[in-house]
Amino acid sequence: MNQDLISYYKDRAKEYEKVYLKPERQEDLLKATTVLQNLLFQKTVLEIACGTGYWTEKIAETAASVYATDINESVIDIARSKYYKNKVAFALADIYNFTPEKKNESVFGGFIWSHILLQDLDKFINKVQDFVALDGTIVFMDNNYVEGSNHAITKTDEQGNTYQTRKLENGTSHLVLKNFPTKDFIFQKLSSIATEINFINFTYYWIVSCNPHVRSVQRKATTD
Repeated sequence: MNQDLISYYKDRAKEYEKVYLKPERQEDLLKATTVLQNLLFQKTVLEIACGTGYWTEKIAETAASVYATDINESVIDIARSKYYKNKVAFALADIYNFTPEKKNESVFGGFIWSHILLQDLDKFINKVQDFVALDGTIVFMDNNYVEGSNHAITKTDEQGNTYQTRKLENGTSHLVLKNFPTKDFIFQKLSSIATEINFINFTYYWIVSCNPHVRSVQRKATTD
């Protein structure tokens, strides 16, 4: 992941969860919480880019266990301070150089898709697929762009990646990669690893889940 982005989230750690206080997003947050808790009910979950544990705390309400990882120690320190109903463990990890001890029933990635360069998405998706057990589930959640609620897009590069200029409370300004994929684009990317893709769209957020092993199982059955 881009080092500037890593540094940004390290510096933003203590103020990160203020984004969830926006009044207009409260209904979506409640709906999204319910969807995630149902999708990950009684599952062993590997969470990538857990951040300060906002969603770790939500999914741990119903998951059998959560192994939450992030590349920044500063956000993990905040996440560790929260109360979790079920078993939660944390680890400092760069997902591109991370090999879990076992494959998990589910992988959850909240608000990481939008921070992956478009040209790196296939590599990212294939890496996430490696974390999931046979017939496991991958779940992603991220933002829709809603003018007035999101930071404005201030730059688009040659590959189509979009960026926002964000200011932190310490006065520093950062150009942050933040892509806003369409449903069709998400389906296109995930169709390389799955045939069963379920997409739920809210106003401010979207959630997608898929079984990444369905295609390979069906292909084997057709060949035999």
